[in-house]
Amino acid sequence: MASITVDFEGHRVQLPAGAKITELTGRRSHPRGMPVAALLNQRLVSLERPLIDGAVVQVVTRDDPEGLRIVRRSTCLLLYEAFRRVAPQARVVSGQTLGPWYYFDLAGTDEPVPELVARARAEMERLRAEDLRFEVQRLNTDEAVERFAKEGRHDRMALLRTWWHESVRVVNVGGYLDIRHGPVVPSAAYLPPFALHPYANGFVLGFAAGGPSAADVAQAPPLMKGLLGIYQETKAWNRVLGVANVGDLNRVCTTNEYRHLISVAEGFHEKKIATIADRIAGCGGRARLILVAGPSSSGKTTFTKRLAVQLQVAGLHPVALSVDDYYIDRERTPLGEDGKPDFEALEAVDLELFNEHLRRLLAGEEVRTPRYDFISGRRVEPEKWRAMKLADCDVLIVEGIHGLNERLTAAVPPESKYRIYVSALTQLSLDDQNRLSTSDARLLRRIVRDRIYRGHTAAATIATWPNVRRGEEKHIFPFQESADAMMNTALLYETAVLKVYAQRFLLEVPTDHPSFAEAYRLLKFLELFVPVFPDRVPQNSILREFIGGSIFQY
Repeated sequence: MASITVDFEGHRVQLPAGAKITELTGRRSHPRGMPVAALLNQRLVSLERPLIDGAVVQVVTRDDPEGLRIVRRSTCLLLYEAFRRVAPQARVVSGQTLGPWYYFDLAGTDEPVPELVARARAEMERLRAEDLRFEVQRLNTDEAVERFAKEGRHDRMALLRTWWHESVRVVNVGGYLDIRHGPVVPSAAYLPPFALHPYANGFVLGFAAGGPSAADVAQAPPLMKGLLGIYQETKAWNRVLGVANVGDLNRVCTTNEYRHLISVAEGFHEKKIATIADRIAGCGGRARLILVAGPSSSGKTTFTKRLAVQLQVAGLHPVALSVDDYYIDRERTPLGEDGKPDFEALEAVDLELFNEHLRRLLAGEEVRTPRYDFISGRRVEPEKWRAMKLADCDVLIVEGIHGLNERLTAAVPPESKYRIYVSALTQLSLDDQNRLSTSDARLLRRIVRDRIYRGHTAAATIATWPNVRRGEEKHIFPFQESADAMMNTALLYETAVLKVYAQRFLLEVPTDHPSFAEAYRLLKFLELFVPVFPDRVPQNSILREFIGGSIFQY
């Protein structure tokens, strides 16, 4: 019998020709956790992928970032099959991410949500105990469209209308058929514990993987009114534009309608920013300190500049104060868990001096504000500090990741602050049951911006992204619900524009680079979008912060 030899996590292993990866993962223990997929020559694949001679194979566990995506995708498929069995009339529509939870809306049924969720949860547990198979196959694209047409699933049909490949991979879980948007587990027993709870007008699905345990998701998360509200607002914007998913967007982008879509989408942003400015102006002069916070690549800088314009329209004069100038000297920066300086830690800021200056400025006093030299890692000499004093109509704007943390501005009374949370919280979905990742949307923005303006390759940006995400989880997300206003900077059409740049930059990632697996995944994702050239993007758009051509200086 013919045989092949592969490199499995540094060990040479000989196997019969045609062997699958499962034959490797069943041979060795994996202290990092349960395998759910593998990297085959740096490409993320299912455990049931046949091996090839000379391949390099690495295990992906369900607690790895790549594995967690697979676990969540596969658990959702199990959820849809459970609902198909216990309530075939119900329409489950994926919503937003709430930490380790996914939110879903329910339609098409009058049954009380708690009872329906309880039955679906019991069915999911039963199917997991039975180890239901996840069957992957390849269909001719026309055949797949026909199958979805028979089931009345027009969102899938719309997505496949611009799919130029002759065939498409689908996954069948029980009787539930879906387009395969990445690897899935071989069977339900590979899935970690999960939880299902009624929540708001729908329900949430929690995942005990990637950090959270079964105990962490045993109870429903607290109601996040701010995030739910901003998501519902964005969905309303999408309904006005008649675009609920990528299939709808692609239809528009293949006609001249996309020009109108861009104009209206940008109009929603302008109206929202003006509304926030009017609320600040309506505080009767009490809100003298405006705090803008948000994660990386959320468009905070452009939002702040556009807010400043609208504040002036409302009769106020915004004055910026940079937290960056209050960094302590680099050698005094606190160390992170990895033993390296943690420049995102709140303690990296001279809180005492910053609060003293805030208090004095808001009291009408003149202060001399420091300037930080990022080359030397120290403040410049005090004689080079600049004088600042607020006039009666002035409001102070502070932008930074710690803006919502009360410790940053402890010297200022709450009634004198107006807190704004800014993020790219996309509500566009691939279809009714497959969401787009907000993190992916911001990563694509950052890849494009870093490559054009900062000289960083896509490989380098991808490599640093996990650290960026850890910082956000620690310093930003815990405080988001304390905001007085939230701004969703995601634009319905932006991925279609970013594709023009990001596809090129991702193709530069070498196949032997550690970032290649993620670059490959993002390239596969971008295949689903019809590109749009950037010439119609307004010069004041938040998207211009990342692709260039903005009227603002950064």
